[in-house]
Amino acid sequence: MTIKPIDIGPFKLDGGAMFGVVPKTIWQKQSPADDRNLCNWALRCLLVENGNRLMLVDTGTGDKQDAKFFGFYDLPNGKTLTGAVEQAGYSLNDVTDVLLTHLHFDHAGGAVRYADAGRTKLEATFPQAAYWSHSGQWDWATNPNPRERATYLRENFIPLQANGQLRFTDKEDLQLPGVDLLYMDGHTEKMTLPLFQLTGSTGWPRTVVFCADLIPSVAHVPVPYVMGYDVRPLLTMDEKTQFLNRAVDEDWLLVFDHDPVYEAATVERTEKGIRVKEKGPVAELL
Repeated sequence: MTIKPIDIGPFKLDGGAMFGVVPKTIWQKQSPADDRNLCNWALRCLLVENGNRLMLVDTGTGDKQDAKFFGFYDLPNGKTLTGAVEQAGYSLNDVTDVLLTHLHFDHAGGAVRYADAGRTKLEATFPQAAYWSHSGQWDWATNPNPRERATYLRENFIPLQANGQLRFTDKEDLQLPGVDLLYMDGHTEKMTLPLFQLTGSTGWPRTVVFCADLIPSVAHVPVPYVMGYDVRPLLTMDEKTQFLNRAVDEDWLLVFDHDPVYEAATVERTEKGIRVKEKGPVAELL
């Protein structure tokens, strides 16, 4: 199994929203804000190749929304998902599976694209792929609560159901050896975190976990650093505590979806709680 992070950022999000109740005087030391209180973040996805299967984890924002919408996030940035996949050495037809950790626009927006220059017809970006979600997250997204309605954009995922490419991880087996799934409910209902079991450069087994929005960046490793976007922040703290303890005990490599500098990190216990041990590119930390 090989894992390749692909970056299709940067983009910007409000610093206060990203750090919740943590004061700006603290978080801005790691995530400096501009004059609009926006911080730089990454749109990071994963390409995972295992035998004849090629899985893409998350798809970024896509390009379907209008200039006003994208203007809130300093998009477009000149990078595209299709360009990043091709730069990694693959074609769109090579992708056999797309795992959407959740259906917020910055994770599922690139799953569907316009099929024509006139932008009148939508199609799956990866025509040969099965798209995987959790049925609980799907129900949550298709019947959104007022808090999340603006981020669940139906054009990003409804076409996948219409064309028969949608699958649910809780109803069908991925049938991908070495891949396990964790489900989290603090950020949003049934967010999916994939765990990949692979052999590192030293020959011993290693678990690589895509953290999605449970821990979006290195700066979010401390348990109280919970996003204002989370629908159940206290539950997020409980989920992070269990997750991080397991990450230390089992020596997981954590991959971050939004960290603008660091692809991944390991963690350790300290007198201040669990903190980052090593951080850097995935390839150097395996």
